[in-house]
Amino acid sequence: MTLTRRTLILLAAGGSAALLAGAFAFQAAGYAPCAMCYWQRWPHAAAIAIGAAALLVRGALLPWLGALAAFSTAAIGAFHTGVERKWWPGPASCTGNADQLSGLSGADLLSTDVIDKVVMCDEVSWALLGLSMPSWNMILSLALVALWVMAARRSA
Repeated sequence: MTLTRRTLILLAAGGSAALLAGAFAFQAAGYAPCAMCYWQRWPHAAAIAIGAAALLVRGALLPWLGALAAFSTAAIGAFHTGVERKWWPGPASCTGNADQLSGLSGADLLSTDVIDKVVMCDEVSWALLGLSMPSWNMILSLALVALWVMAARRSA
C-alpha cells in the first residue's frame, strides 16, 4: 500500500498534535513542565499549522518545513535528554543545585514574589522503559521527520 502525500501529511501533523495533546495531558495530571519542555512544544504547534497549510497548497516546500519543525523538537528533546542525564549542562535558569542559593538572604528565600515552584530541567519527572518524556519526544519526532520527508518527496 502506497501512502499518499495527503495521508503522510495527516499522519505527520496528527502525530505532532498527539504529542502536544500528550504533553498537555501530563501537565493536567500534575507533571508541571520545565522551560525546555515548553521549548519542545512550539515546533509541534508549528508542524500542525504547516500540515494544515500543506493540505491546501501543493508543492514540497511546506512538507520540508514540517520536517524541519519536527527535527527542531527532536533536537531540543535530545539536548534536554542530555541535560537530564548530566551529559552536558543545561540553561542556568532551570538547572543546578542548592550551591547556587548560597548568595541569597533568608528574605530572598522566603519571598513570595518568586514562582511558586520551579521545575528543574535536569530532573526526570516521568519515565517509561528508562526513557524520559524528552527522550520519547525525540524518538517519536524523528519518526515524524521521516513522514514529512516522504510527503515532501511525493510532492516533487
